[in-house]
Amino acid sequence: METLDLLMQGFAAAATPMNLLFALAGVLLGTAVGVLPGIGPAMAVALLLPVTYNLEPTSAFIMFAGIYYGGMYGGSTTSILLNTPGESATVVTAIEGHKMAKAGRAAQALATAAIGSFIAGTIGTALLVVLAPVVVKFAVSLGAPTYLAIMVLALVAVTAVLGSSKIRGFASLGLGLAIGLVGTDPVSGQQRLIFGQPLLTDGLDIVVVAVAIFAVGEALWIAAHLRRSPLSTIPVGRPWMGKEDWKRSWKPWLRGSAYGFPFGALPAGGAEIPTVLSYITEKKLSKHPEEFGHGAIEGVAGPEAANNASAAGTLTPMLALGLPTNATAAVMLAAFIQFGIQPGPLLFEREPELVWALIASLFIGNTLLLLVNLPLAPMWAKLLQLPRPYLYAGILFFATLGAYAVNLQAFDLVILLVLGLLGFAMRRYGLPVLPLIIGLILGPRAEEQLRQAMQLSGGEVSGLWGEPLAVGIYGIVVLVLLFPLAAALVRRLRPRATVPAAPTGPQAPTDQETPADQETQDGSVAAGSEHRGIPSLAAHRNEPGEKA
Repeated sequence: METLDLLMQGFAAAATPMNLLFALAGVLLGTAVGVLPGIGPAMAVALLLPVTYNLEPTSAFIMFAGIYYGGMYGGSTTSILLNTPGESATVVTAIEGHKMAKAGRAAQALATAAIGSFIAGTIGTALLVVLAPVVVKFAVSLGAPTYLAIMVLALVAVTAVLGSSKIRGFASLGLGLAIGLVGTDPVSGQQRLIFGQPLLTDGLDIVVVAVAIFAVGEALWIAAHLRRSPLSTIPVGRPWMGKEDWKRSWKPWLRGSAYGFPFGALPAGGAEIPTVLSYITEKKLSKHPEEFGHGAIEGVAGPEAANNASAAGTLTPMLALGLPTNATAAVMLAAFIQFGIQPGPLLFEREPELVWALIASLFIGNTLLLLVNLPLAPMWAKLLQLPRPYLYAGILFFATLGAYAVNLQAFDLVILLVLGLLGFAMRRYGLPVLPLIIGLILGPRAEEQLRQAMQLSGGEVSGLWGEPLAVGIYGIVVLVLLFPLAAALVRRLRPRATVPAAPTGPQAPTDQETPADQETQDGSVAAGSEHRGIPSLAAHRNEPGEKA
């Protein structure tokens, strides 16, 4: 009952006219940035961080939540109409959604995506209401060694599963941890990595870093591969669904929700894995398996539900433990720090009005998302035709303006340019961006827990695993690191099947044309595009006519 009372108080705060306006603005902005390829909710929230300095924190986070939910839905529009996912989580939606659009069923595809997003988002938020307080009560009982172990697990898990190369992932994490060291040691007062520059004494502002890595790096990367030809979109009327469409969609919506939430709550779980699992499940259970690959509505309904349920799952560890599991959650965590609010278990105790208003706004924003996107789908389709040079010139302008507004220091613009070039170089050489941001945010907090654990143990290293749960977590870390090596060793030791003799004659494939080689090439391309930073770039770079 206490949780329900707090939620009702949250609704009272979130339903004020001003906060409803911010929720609507967030939903509109989120859908718009989700629709435009190459711009995700993480970049949108990063760009708006400086703008929200003078806002009341509750209003700012309500808008950020609207951007997050709207961005998760908006990517489905480009997937369906352009076969170009706006977010990595909507890649699976493009498989069946674009086939439906080409068959003249774009309206039905957009409708099942919108309604599935609403249902899954509502279920996910309800689970957040139930589970977050339970996680908080458990987390309050943990000591410094366990907190350190949890943060190490988050750092390792996020880094180990991104991209095709773990070396690149850990290199990105190292960059983030190094940037987090800049400034003054909080314990000894010793200056670190300031290179004689007094303006670096307080460290690098996390807002400037986020804007530089996400917005400037992304804009420079897109500019280097800019396609000037206009995008051709498939015309779409107001989305609607027939009786048969409803009948075939409601079960995938529920199954997708069941997949999405738990994966979103896991470190490095994200929305990509549950959307793939949802698609596979629907293909197995469908009464119309022959339609898959040709525009099956279940292949849109299930993955879109999993996509949006994972968004609510992501907020559970962020609010309850202060652990971000994806890029948008990392930037929202930076926003908490910007407002001087300490994220983690004590957040529910110290800022209950803010937390429960934010959770209540998820229900409100989810409803607004449905009401807004059903009638405005034709407008979002026209937004796709915005010239890319104007779009990214505007992003660079607002990024520069926002970074300067943080401290009104021209030095921040130099930092913005240097880190923006770093973001460009990371995309160029395949280093994932997310480990850098996670390392920047969690690095100083992990250092604080490390020193506290060492102080409690009198300097004994054994104090780092002085709690039973910490030992178990470190065991999971070891498994995460060793599992790929063990799997590779098993594949190497497994006896190979006898390969039949290759056919002779003019039709015989050459060594360069074997299916296995083709599969390897495809896999390497997919893996390479997967860790370019903002995942939607993979789709952008693979568009027809793209300049290499």
